[in-house]
Amino acid sequence: MTLEEIIKPENKVYGKTSLLTDTPMHYCPGCSHGVIHKLIAEVIEELGIQDITIGIAPVGCAVFAYNYIDIDWQEAAHGRAPALATAVNRLLPDRCVFTYQGDGDLAAIGTAETIHACNRGENMTIFFVNNGIYGMTGGQMAPTTIEGMVTSTSPSGRDVHMAGFPLKISNMVAMLDGTCYVTRQAVHTPASVVRAKKAIRKAFENTLAKKGTSLVEFVSTCNSGWKMSPHQANKWMSDNMFREYPLGDLKDR
Repeated sequence: MTLEEIIKPENKVYGKTSLLTDTPMHYCPGCSHGVIHKLIAEVIEELGIQDITIGIAPVGCAVFAYNYIDIDWQEAAHGRAPALATAVNRLLPDRCVFTYQGDGDLAAIGTAETIHACNRGENMTIFFVNNGIYGMTGGQMAPTTIEGMVTSTSPSGRDVHMAGFPLKISNMVAMLDGTCYVTRQAVHTPASVVRAKKAIRKAFENTLAKKGTSLVEFVSTCNSGWKMSPHQANKWMSDNMFREYPLGDLKDR
């Protein structure tokens, strides 16, 4: 009996949306990016907006996002995704535009673009993946690195007297008049995946309704950069990251 005969399609727990390409993902085992990609693709398919959706790909671990979700994409320079999304949205106001960015991209070199796009209330969705380090370039300390967290450039842990406090970018943009929806989610358990998908859907619905800027932050792991197994990374995130970045809605207008 073949594997195909044993595993019948109707009994599969995991079903792949048609918007996900067959390109093998390059992410490390246990990485949150793959799960988030799947949820975004599912919501786009369920809303029937594949033909009008434009994604802005970042610099960082998710730089190849355009290889995995079958929609129109535009590549942005490091940190400039919200600026490019602004241009796309204003030139093509009938499109559903979103950015997909890591914390080193959005909350470091791209802080100004993020803040001002949100303050203007640009009609877009921003997906923000926060693992507290620069994941692609060697695990260096990022603006989002929490106090005491060990990184390649803070081997004794982040010292707030030297490096300042973690930058809570979602809290900042939630205070701006231009944002309509700001939420912080995770994808480390089945229940959290369900909640994250609902948040993604609400953000896209807000963009379709032209309500302004929605930002969905995903507190995530980087087991390679953190030098942990996927299981250890999920536990460390739950025990440490969630205290600094508690999950839930920060703004829903």
